[in-house]
Amino acid sequence: MRQCSWFFFCCRRFFSSGCAVIGRTVDSGSAPFKKYDAVVIGGGHNGLTAAAYLARSGLSVAVLERRHLVGGAAVTEEIVPGFRFSRCSYLQSLLRPSVIRELELLRHGMKLLRRSPSSFTPCLDGRSLLLGPDVDSNYSEIAKFSKKDSLAYPRYEEQLLKFCKFMDSLLDTHTPEVRRNPRSLMAQVKEKFNQSAFWSHLLHQALTLGQKDMLDFIDLLVSPAAKVLNNWFETEILKATLATDSVIGSMATVYTPGSGYVLLHHVMGETDGERGVWSYVEGGMGSVSLALSNAACEAGAHIVTNAEVAQVMVDENTGSATGVILADGKEVHSSVILSNATPYKTFMELVPSAFLPEEFLQAIKNCDYSSATTKINVAVDKLPQFCCCATDMDGPGPQHIGTIHIGSESMDEIDLAYRDAVNGIPSRRPLIEMTIPSVLDKTISPPGKHVINLFIQYTPFKLTKGSWEDPTIRESFAQRCFSLIDEYAPGFSSTIIDYDMLTPPDLERIIGLTGGNIFHGSMNLDSLFLMRPVKGWSDYRTPLKGLYLCGSGAHPGGGVMGAPGRNAASVVLQDIKIMSSLLFSSIASAYSHENSSRKFTIYIISYNATNDAAFFFFFCHFKYYTLIAFLIFMYDL
Repeated sequence: MRQCSWFFFCCRRFFSSGCAVIGRTVDSGSAPFKKYDAVVIGGGHNGLTAAAYLARSGLSVAVLERRHLVGGAAVTEEIVPGFRFSRCSYLQSLLRPSVIRELELLRHGMKLLRRSPSSFTPCLDGRSLLLGPDVDSNYSEIAKFSKKDSLAYPRYEEQLLKFCKFMDSLLDTHTPEVRRNPRSLMAQVKEKFNQSAFWSHLLHQALTLGQKDMLDFIDLLVSPAAKVLNNWFETEILKATLATDSVIGSMATVYTPGSGYVLLHHVMGETDGERGVWSYVEGGMGSVSLALSNAACEAGAHIVTNAEVAQVMVDENTGSATGVILADGKEVHSSVILSNATPYKTFMELVPSAFLPEEFLQAIKNCDYSSATTKINVAVDKLPQFCCCATDMDGPGPQHIGTIHIGSESMDEIDLAYRDAVNGIPSRRPLIEMTIPSVLDKTISPPGKHVINLFIQYTPFKLTKGSWEDPTIRESFAQRCFSLIDEYAPGFSSTIIDYDMLTPPDLERIIGLTGGNIFHGSMNLDSLFLMRPVKGWSDYRTPLKGLYLCGSGAHPGGGVMGAPGRNAASVVLQDIKIMSSLLFSSIASAYSHENSSRKFTIYIISYNATNDAAFFFFFCHFKYYTLIAFLIFMYDL
């Protein structure tokens, strides 16, 4: 018997309202373990996002975090007394607006500190380049180097904005993966409908973009960033400043084919609705995770710290996940497991290999987990004074607000740093992105002192000579970075109170990032969309029934985005037949697209309140005729 959709809607509202049991964050030793509707492995931001959506849909949810605090790479830690560092992730922009809005993260304490200007590149010859959201300021800054480039830059940003809008729908939905062995005729029909809807929507987006822009978009995806930027600009400092985004977090150079996509990935985000604007978060990036955990706990989720998962339990008869075993031997039971760990950690270490296909394991093993990243968190007693700027300022200037690009005055300079690393040598002149969040955030450092983040490339995971475990090698590389900054800001090294350094092996050991890769795996074109994490398993489901991926190793990928967690929760809710009004707007999902010369609207409203019924309505409206394709009720007998 088909149940009323409003009954499910009201039930969901009850469970996500103040009437619901309020969850909490506890230590493993005092956790009331029981059977849950869903268990999330790892309390990173995507795991917390998934937990919040599932809990708001009325499920009992437990989040099991290995460390003493939640957040994964989005954490705030007081490594040096009085100084609170965003220890890994350090900027916010990619977090999906839908996640911020639906989970009410601002109400839960997240406060964004907008940066303007957003970028500063000093030169050793005394010149510099400031870029930001101010169009007139950008024009005058770039015109110091090239009048032609100052005119081209707004057009470049406008084109990227078009591409970002095209990508939005891909980020906010799961992939149209072909299901393995659909359970019924109804499931097969639903799959075909969903695939048709997705590709129809994508086709319309491509038609709206137009052939020229679509070709430019494809060119951006497959080309080296250097080629794209050379086609737009002539000034080396401008090209190098923009090119740094194309190599962040990857063992790639600006001359690597496909590096243009990562550049797009880093301008997809927004702050307060303005594209490409990055922000600090008051209290550090841990405040994002805290807001997410508050949203999850308010909905009834239980978050357990110091709870390392050692193994996923599997029923040998059904081949389905039944829960997890913790490192201390405790068992937590659930038929739904979401892993926020990397694909490698999940399938090579947590799931017994006997329950996974050999070809799947081989594909996971062969994914690219290489890293080029080292993070150094520095406590200083005063701001760096750059040679190219006035040095008689008492407080911070515009050069201190945004991302400061050190060692990237040309694309060839970036490439030389990369070539050292691919030969197993930490870059002799590393590429450094410096940020000073304490300029805007007064809550993270003592008065008059500052927190400085150094995001550094390129550092290989394995060294040709020696090891990152050697204190001498670690100290030598840190001093190399500080000395390079001294070239641009004399005396910087003498202002250092203390520092904390995370090399690729540290990122793997402490944060759980396989290979030290900050994206849970490469963001190359062969590891995106239908091929993330591997071909055939891009829709968050896995070969083990009841186990899902919800971390950055799943579509759409890395960055503090929340999209993998949100999308994975959507898939789980579909599979267990619970409709969430947050994810589906009460009981409907609608796509509407219009063009001034051609009107084309697709509405797909899906209702799936029980295991036995589905309702689909497909309506296509053209300018000159209207087609109502079908209206059907189907029962799976």
